[in-house]
Amino acid sequence: MSTNNVISAQYTTAQAPAGYWVDAKGVLTPEHLIKPIDKARDQLVGEIVERAIALNSALAEFKLAGFGDIAAFVDLSANEYGVNVGGKKGNVTLHTFDGRFKIQRAMQDRIAFDERLQAAKALIDQCLTDWTEGASPEIRAIINRAFQTEKEGEVNTGAVLALRRLDITDERWIKAMDAIGEAVQVVGSRSYIRVYERVGDSDQYRPIALDIAGV
Repeated sequence: MSTNNVISAQYTTAQAPAGYWVDAKGVLTPEHLIKPIDKARDQLVGEIVERAIALNSALAEFKLAGFGDIAAFVDLSANEYGVNVGGKKGNVTLHTFDGRFKIQRAMQDRIAFDERLQAAKALIDQCLTDWTEGASPEIRAIINRAFQTEKEGEVNTGAVLALRRLDITDERWIKAMDAIGEAVQVVGSRSYIRVYERVGDSDQYRPIALDIAGV
């Protein structure tokens, strides 16, 4: 983009008097004092943002329409057998007749732990204290990693739940695992539509990317 292009107006949602541009701190600057490169940068960012907003809106419309169409089709298919399954929930995979393309509707529950996780951690700490001599470094590392908080300040739910797969027969450990199971709470769900194309004549599929990073 050439800095000599005529810049029609500042790209902003803020209010400014005619002939002035407003900066990030709300300070007004006469337009004729603003460097051409700063005007060109503002125009470039504004143009890309406008296209991004349009794409975001189109993706939201695609997702809404896609979920509606899939739900309607699931109901239509179920009606063939005289049943009503309610097509809005559950994971579904649909293929084209030739198998070249497929779409998946995926529902993923988002889980968290309530206060009972702290009771479980206390029981596990008791076990670790008594196992100082006998506990393997690997098990201690797995336990410590499970209770490390992530950037969001929450523990890794997958790592905590993985503790329940360890074959440990200490009664306190078993009680702690019961507490972890009871502490699990479904706090929400995420829903996705994924679109795939078959790779050649194989049974493998590659995703058709719908995010910028994947294009």
